[in-house]
Amino acid sequence: MAQGATRGRRYLRAFVSGFFVAVPVTVTVLDRLAYVARVEGVSMQPFLNPEGASECDVVLLNRWSVRKYNVQRGDIVSIMSPRNPEQKIIKRVIGLEGDFIRTLSYKKRHVRIPDGHLWIEGDHHGHSLDSNTFGPVSKTTT
Repeated sequence: MAQGATRGRRYLRAFVSGFFVAVPVTVTVLDRLAYVARVEGVSMQPFLNPEGASECDVVLLNRWSVRKYNVQRGDIVSIMSPRNPEQKIIKRVIGLEGDFIRTLSYKKRHVRIPDGHLWIEGDHHGHSLDSNTFGPVSKTTT
């Protein structure tokens, strides 16, 4: 009986010490390298949320590439909404700084993306609040 209790304490001690190592490592990874985000709405359909309002997708976003400004055309990024700074939006990168973009509904038909900015759009054209509404976005908001 005493041997079972000793084994139980050993397992508990291993679990607790593992827990106290895993939590800081996980928090650091989520803060520095990547984080999990829920995608709601239809603006990225059909790639994300193909089922519409009945489901929401969960994505893992790479903070490291964004922090190093290693963003490429076709990447999906999360930015602070220019309309509501308390809200994050998820869109696809269409253009990088220096690119000329033919817009869908922006005030100018063609736009040159300024240095330090991106052109982002939702995959579901016409159902997305994106650069066609508010123009190029700063890389620092990603």
